[in-house]
Amino acid sequence: MSYTLGEAAIACGKSKSTLSKAIKNGKISAKKNENGAFEIEPSELHRLYPPAPLAIEENTSESVEIKQKETPNSTPKNTSNIEVLEAKLQMANERIEELKADKEKLEVDKEQWRQQATNLLAAPQDKRGLLQRIFGKG
Repeated sequence: MSYTLGEAAIACGKSKSTLSKAIKNGKISAKKNENGAFEIEPSELHRLYPPAPLAIEENTSESVEIKQKETPNSTPKNTSNIEVLEAKLQMANERIEELKADKEKLEVDKEQWRQQATNLLAAPQDKRGLLQRIFGKG
């Protein structure tokens, strides 16, 4: 029993373009039938690509619903862990806000100190030229 390109893609969980490239590059051997479609032997396909763990047809919505019903929404252990983590998150957020306020206060202080230092600097004196120093003018 040979696979078509689409069947082979489903069987190994790869895309048709990936399989087509593998055939073109010689990694997988395949024959073309009279319609021009590829015929791929399962052993040749699975030599390069292992079979997919679950075929798409096997995964139905009924099995998903059953799994969801079996899983509890929360457990007492999870609830207590969630409460502890939420409290830690709230404390961390409060600390972040405190640090932001401190940073803003320090920025204002820094600017005030910079302005004060600038005001205390003496105004630069004009340098006298060579002739003024020699002849004493100025």
